[in-house]
Amino acid sequence: MATTMTVEEREAFLADLHVGVLSIADAEGRGPLQVPIGYDYAPGGDIRISTKVTSRKLQLARAVGRVSFLVQTEVFPYRYVCVEGPVVLDEPTDPEEHRARSVRYLGEAIGGAYADAVKSVLPQFVTLAIRPERWRTYDASKSM
Repeated sequence: MATTMTVEEREAFLADLHVGVLSIADAEGRGPLQVPIGYDYAPGGDIRISTKVTSRKLQLARAVGRVSFLVQTEVFPYRYVCVEGPVVLDEPTDPEEHRARSVRYLGEAIGGAYADAVKSVLPQFVTLAIRPERWRTYDASKSM
């Protein structure tokens, strides 16, 4: 029995609330950088993340231009979606987008307070968009 997700299933899973793992090849021959990160995704669109302009992940993403991104469940039945694709956008982080992502992960009260607390440093952040080109998926519930 196939354990891969349909297009609709994989996009809905990626759009759900998860902490993603961003993986970027190191142009200097070290192992790939892998970091957990919050993100936004709407079916059919790009994955959007924000990071500090001085971050290693930004430097590597700009250098190599492609990344992998993984989201998963940590309880049975295990499921995951992993995408690979180019970084197609690199722009200053919009305060409203940052607020919405903060609320998505932390709830209205804490997320709003967090967004207000970091508003003054947002000019030091950029938003990257990752265009999913290759998908790998697994849904253990399909084998049961």
